[in-house]
Amino acid sequence: MRFRLPRITDAKDHLITAALLVLSLILMVGRHQGGIDNLRKVSITLFSYLEEPLSNIRVYRQALKTNTYLRKQNILLLDELSRLRAAGQENAELRELLQLKNESELQLYPVHIVGKELNKINNSITVDAGTRQGIETGMPMVSADGLVGRVIVTAQNYSQVMPFYNTLFRASAKLQQSGAYGIVSWNGKSINELVLNFVPQTVPVDSGEVVVTSGYSNQFPPDIPIGSVIRTEPEEGRETQKIFLKPFVDLYTIAEGFVVKFTPDTTIQQLNQEYQQQFE
Repeated sequence: MRFRLPRITDAKDHLITAALLVLSLILMVGRHQGGIDNLRKVSITLFSYLEEPLSNIRVYRQALKTNTYLRKQNILLLDELSRLRAAGQENAELRELLQLKNESELQLYPVHIVGKELNKINNSITVDAGTRQGIETGMPMVSADGLVGRVIVTAQNYSQVMPFYNTLFRASAKLQQSGAYGIVSWNGKSINELVLNFVPQTVPVDSGEVVVTSGYSNQFPPDIPIGSVIRTEPEEGRETQKIFLKPFVDLYTIAEGFVVKFTPDTTIQQLNQEYQQQFE
């Protein structure tokens, strides 16, 4: 079978038709160039209106991601700041305790507070030292600011301390300026005040005067700071006055302290017992 190639004369009509179509398209484009330009402007404007909300959505999503990241960084920075503040406060307290130990003539044993019960009348504090460390019942506990309380129960490695915020707490005390004697206790009402009782009304007392342990009861060494005078009130029907004190030690923030290895002199106790027997 033989193939016959088309001749140029046969494709003449097709070529002429294609040339005429191209020429007509060129003429049409050239004639309507202004319309095409307007169409381009309209399409660009339309696409810009459509692109604007889409770009706002992208910006909003990026803002959400940035906000979440910044909030996480803020939490981390606050946590680090809190740790630094706590470390600074602990460092300051330890320096004060070290200074107290270097300056005091008392035999002090350092302890850490491992438990607190400060939400009731018979409050208590637990420290990490007991009979194995030579801690005995009755020994006082102090901090760099002053008196904290007295050891009431001991175990092998732990002890419980009765703080001054306890209705059973009693401490023989005196006004530092006048030397007037009284008994410090807590009435179980205010968590910011102690009361010094049995001071005569004739004794002048100034606001801010310091109250310290007297050493008369032989339970605490003398001159341990307890608090400062806030106000005084005369007792009705008596010749004494109530002296309200603000304690130097903040039991709610204290974390370390010392147990004073102080043993009462049994000779004084025996003399007191013999004296009381004379009237029985």
